[in-house]
Amino acid sequence: MINMIRKLREEQGYSQERLAKELGITRQTLIRYENGEQPTIENVKKIANFFDVDYECIIDNKEPVKHTYNIIPGEKETEAKSDIRIDIPQNNIEKFKQVLLYILKKVGSKPNVGQTVLYKLLYFIDFDYYELHEEQLMGLKYIKNTFGPTPVDFLKLVKEMEKAEELTEAKTTFFKKDMKKYLPIKEPELSLLSGPEIIHIDKELEKYSDKTAKELSELSHKDVPWIGTKDKEVIPYEAVFYRNEETSVRGYND
Repeated sequence: MINMIRKLREEQGYSQERLAKELGITRQTLIRYENGEQPTIENVKKIANFFDVDYECIIDNKEPVKHTYNIIPGEKETEAKSDIRIDIPQNNIEKFKQVLLYILKKVGSKPNVGQTVLYKLLYFIDFDYYELHEEQLMGLKYIKNTFGPTPVDFLKLVKEMEKAEELTEAKTTFFKKDMKKYLPIKEPELSLLSGPEIIHIDKELEKYSDKTAKELSELSHKDVPWIGTKDKEVIPYEAVFYRNEETSVRGYND
């Protein structure tokens, strides 16, 4: 039988020694887990959160729910203007990478901005832009996870950026809790973003980037797109037009 911890580790390219260090456990403990010993509840949470999978994936040794982009190198999407909004995210991977680098350049050094805060910043940037303009900025897919919206394939795409030496991963603590941070190496290519898009991102960062992961998670849980989505399913963009006053960014007086 395939051991899911070993499989996740190998898929992400971690050695046993490095993963054990990242998790704050000994290599011998990790080896026991990969040989079938059940991790403690505390370590189940650490492993699941590190690989961004459900706890059940680690406890029951089963494949995580798969949500992934269909990335075809060199293929460009064609857009057609119409009165019907398309509720399928238009995945623009390169644009996402430049937005992420821009976010990291602007607020990545803040002590509260770790991976979880980045998830929420990306979510609000995307969904607020869609509510305001009825078109997508990055158009990422987000799934409903326990602690809030999670951008699909974030870890996979960040891994690509690490290999391309566009950013680097760092470990730190915030309020005595371990935190995974990312620091930019390469300057963002702003030519891929329009003026209004940059202004929007700046406003979102000013509004949200000083909040803690807990505060942003709690806010996302009050958002109608989150509320109306089943666990582990993709959050629909169209739901932004049913937001309440607390999370809506658009006036509907007309």
